[in-house]
Amino acid sequence: MNAPLSTPPASATPATPALSRIGRFYITRELGRGTVGCVYLGHDPVLGRDLAIKTYNPRLTPVERNRYEHQFINEARASGLLSHPHIVTIYDASVENGETYIAMEYLRGRELNKLLDSGYRFPPDEVASVVWKLADALNHAHQRGVIHRDVKPANIFMVGDDQPKLVDFGIARSPNRVADKNANPDDPVTLLIGNRLLGTPNYMSPEQATGKPVDERTDIYSLGAVMYEMLVGRKPFHSESAEKLLQLIAYKAPPAPHELDARIPEALSGIVMKAMSKRPEKRYETAEKMALDLKRYLVRQRRARRRMKIPVEALSTGGRGMPAQRHGLLYWAGWASLAGAAAIAARLLLR
Repeated sequence: MNAPLSTPPASATPATPALSRIGRFYITRELGRGTVGCVYLGHDPVLGRDLAIKTYNPRLTPVERNRYEHQFINEARASGLLSHPHIVTIYDASVENGETYIAMEYLRGRELNKLLDSGYRFPPDEVASVVWKLADALNHAHQRGVIHRDVKPANIFMVGDDQPKLVDFGIARSPNRVADKNANPDDPVTLLIGNRLLGTPNYMSPEQATGKPVDERTDIYSLGAVMYEMLVGRKPFHSESAEKLLQLIAYKAPPAPHELDARIPEALSGIVMKAMSKRPEKRYETAEKMALDLKRYLVRQRRARRRMKIPVEALSTGGRGMPAQRHGLLYWAGWASLAGAAAIAARLLLR
């Protein structure tokens, strides 16, 4: 159901919308479409604001629309329970003349998966900042009985430099979800529409991959897998075979991020590996505890920079438009300065 909620690149030609109006909203242009959903830029004439309208992909047959109906309803119901700065805001949801739609916040930015696919490499402190906010968003959802179950880069929208928004609660488990008559709600592997597995294998928790019941800790694992990819620049596991990939997720531990790149702080590597523990009881008990560890890490980094009197701009992550290579060099130069200063201090103390 993934589709962008933002303005397409300037080089792209906006598609002609299949609709001119839905509900009270006027349709301006198509923003993008996925297998199931299509997202339009809309305008609310009552409140005078632009927003994103998600509805069915016009290519779906009536039978297919009926098949996916519960996903739309569940997304609206789950998201409607939440109000958090790092979760997309749902304004309205309804059925008008046979068209089911969700009206939501219009986001300007880029999906995290597209940033990663473009080769952008996040410096560790920026990873910690982004994931801290997402962990806080998941904690907000979990406290209200909502488990996302599909946390992945494609469902994380980056607004500005480091302001993430969690989107697409289509397969979330929530207190008010509509039951899928063809699935066991506690077994994500049987959450099937036709022969399509709901959820993304690369970021599934081991209990999802093996069809076991899940709780909030499945989202913590998935967020850890996202954090792993942001730090290392690659997914924790890779296989051309979906079956083999699920086996790797279920039974094999990936190398720790700092083992793949010595420049990654072990403190962050430890947070990732704890979040991605195979056994749920070995992970963070709550997303709040993961967020607290990330916040502590960021506070320690800030204090270390002050002690070393390293100019903040030397460690700045820069604008989103900065080339990944230059961005990374600035960051690692800052870290090299810190390491050099520490070495000099040690030599002076030993004299």
